[in-house]
Amino acid sequence: MHDYDERLTDLVFSYMRDRLAMDPVPLDHPGVKDKLDIALAGLINAEGNDPAKVLDIYADQLAPSVISADSPRFLSFIPAAPTKAALLFDMVVSCASLQGISWLEASGAIAAENQVLRLIADKAGMPGTAGGCFVSGGSAANLSALVVARDAARRTAGRPRVAVSDQAHSSITNTLNIIGVDPLVVKTSDHRLTGEALRAALEGDEAGDVIAVVATCGTTNAGIIDDLAGVAEVAREHDLWFHVDGAYGGAGLFAPSVRGLYDGIEHADSFVVDPHKWLFAPFDCAALLYRNPRLAKAVHTQDASYLDVLHTGEEEDWNPTDYAYHLTRRARGLPLWFSLAVHGVGAYTEAIEKALSLARRSADLIRENEKLELIREPTLSAVLFRRRGWTHDDYRSWSERLLAGQIGFVTPTGWEGETVARFAFLHPNTTIGIVEEILATM
Repeated sequence: MHDYDERLTDLVFSYMRDRLAMDPVPLDHPGVKDKLDIALAGLINAEGNDPAKVLDIYADQLAPSVISADSPRFLSFIPAAPTKAALLFDMVVSCASLQGISWLEASGAIAAENQVLRLIADKAGMPGTAGGCFVSGGSAANLSALVVARDAARRTAGRPRVAVSDQAHSSITNTLNIIGVDPLVVKTSDHRLTGEALRAALEGDEAGDVIAVVATCGTTNAGIIDDLAGVAEVAREHDLWFHVDGAYGGAGLFAPSVRGLYDGIEHADSFVVDPHKWLFAPFDCAALLYRNPRLAKAVHTQDASYLDVLHTGEEEDWNPTDYAYHLTRRARGLPLWFSLAVHGVGAYTEAIEKALSLARRSADLIRENEKLELIREPTLSAVLFRRRGWTHDDYRSWSERLLAGQIGFVTPTGWEGETVARFAFLHPNTTIGIVEEILATM
């Protein structure tokens, strides 16, 4: 199994070349369970199979049953658009079996990852001491950061609480359940957490032992950025850990046209952004940064006799395992590092600005259409709108027709108890022509 197989290598490389050359990437369709079961029946057996047969089953049966998040017509949830350079280097990371556990084992990989983390920290205005690691996604990053917030807080008289807005991502609620912390839910004004609302909630009778506050820069549904400066000010007044969830919208820090909306993020004690979303890296890649990494290291460092060799006390020995709840990890930040080094930061800024511009142009098209209504002006690249007179079932049927015709993947969402439509722009190859084609079906 471990010998080099030239035929197998050529088969896989040929498939990868064809996949990378697709222009555009097809949307494809959801799979049918019975059909997939038949295709896979008996494939895993004692004797094994010809690799060409297995690859054909993948290419012909399995791959078309996965909707391509990197298609320019994938406009639901939060899409993905990894650069070709990042995808290719992800293959390098995999074929070299690179890991990124400790400085002892992977200093070269970690040094490159840390260069990218420094770039992101600088964009956020965090101090030179800031640092962290790459984890699998926003959920893992939020969990790791809020565990540190809990353990770094002064001891409270009762069960600790974290102030969150009623628009916080579902992973925040899940994290608080996992770590045994209660939420103090702050009602937002126009779906945006403000310093004023936070201050009022903290002064209320239900505030209790609040130790931290979570703000969002780019809500998943509407791309709204909280009042980061106002929330940061209140957090300082009350000695609260200030966590910023920018899993989707944090990439907007690279765009001059919206950078002012992030003022206040420089005060964050912890900050999350997912490069596998709007920084064009492959899945799974999230950047987790701490203002004071020593606090995170005190919480997350795992002690065991076989790990003692990793903790020599040398300042430069940066072990990513010390800054999140993981131990084993792949060097998932390297594809982003390679792509940034190849293309330059300016290319990333241009691509992000393109999505922002497309969102604004799409909002204009919706406003001009008598059948449609723009729900709110887009802050980032998410656009919410409704088709006048449509019910929930109308939106569902419309979405299914779009996907069946390979016109687009646009799933409905909820807004204030109503089913509505939503575009999530990210791919720089999504055009206004695609938007016009989709709107014409309504």
